[in-house]
Amino acid sequence: MTRRQVLLSIFAAIFFASVGGTVVSTHDSNAEYTIRVSILGSPEDEDYDGALVFKQFVESRSNGRAEVEVYASGQFCASEPECVEGMQTGVLQAFMITTGGMGSIFGPAQVLDLPYVFRDNAVAECVLDGSMMGELRGAILDADLNIRLMTVSNTGGWRNFASTNFQIRTPDDIKNRKFRTISAPVQQELVRQFGGNPTPVVWAEVYTALATGVVDGTKNGIQDIVGMKLDEQIKYITLDGHSYMGGLWWFSEASWQELPRDIQRIIYDGFQELKTVTRGIVKRREIEAYAEFENGGGSIYVPTPDEKLMFRSAAQGVRTWYTAAYGDVWLNKLDQAVTACEKQIDSAFEATLN
Repeated sequence: MTRRQVLLSIFAAIFFASVGGTVVSTHDSNAEYTIRVSILGSPEDEDYDGALVFKQFVESRSNGRAEVEVYASGQFCASEPECVEGMQTGVLQAFMITTGGMGSIFGPAQVLDLPYVFRDNAVAECVLDGSMMGELRGAILDADLNIRLMTVSNTGGWRNFASTNFQIRTPDDIKNRKFRTISAPVQQELVRQFGGNPTPVVWAEVYTALATGVVDGTKNGIQDIVGMKLDEQIKYITLDGHSYMGGLWWFSEASWQELPRDIQRIIYDGFQELKTVTRGIVKRREIEAYAEFENGGGSIYVPTPDEKLMFRSAAQGVRTWYTAAYGDVWLNKLDQAVTACEKQIDSAFEATLN
């Protein structure tokens, strides 16, 4: 048995032994190619909606030659390392990793998660659709990680600071406070630069950590806060918008090279459909989530321009940290891309005034 066959057998055993979760598959015995998509989130997540659109697009455009199986709730693989290994060996074809989570796979990619880089959705999406991402795709392929970047979606809106019993108006309000972060070094460094204590907590344990005082707050998007009932503990959100929650969708390079060009194109186009859907759904669901948070007694604070500048200034040390760890090549690429996108967007606005 080859390593790939062994791993496929293991993943199959895990799947059939699992309880719960959701799998969507047509089980078309006539399909020449099977595309397995794994999502760690639930069927309520925008990633799942995007995967369903991807599935419909690929299967319909290929006239059944390609079948897409969607595994939700971590049913195919239960963690990012496990899912990445599945892609690298070709037993799993597609998986999404957050911009913050990329640090454990390719450290320099954390440049996409540097704080206060993107002023709004338009700039973020312009950069993430631009040539810089093609360069990142090439760098990761050159690093022999055996995964191929297909598109960048949005998976939760923007990260903001949220707290249990105090309002954050300036970086000083974070000093000496414990904030839950993901394991990504760049996310922890931001809290540290503000004088807080970064405390990595796995997602399933965040509610308990907030309820028991293990942490005083968290850094999340509003949909995640409301969706996980964290608003039962969190009473204050500050819309500092320090991080655009990009979702990088990857495809197994081993599997990609086995596909004919016409199927590759259909899969590529399917990922563009997925991107459009997830970005739109996030923006729509944010409206309801913010309303639910406020109706439950939560308080939302929007920093003034001067306060926003204070956050940006206090976070400059994160750039210094990044440069010391990974150099300035990717940082310069990002700054150039942001400047170009801002100019493009501003010029389009000015053109409407003529």
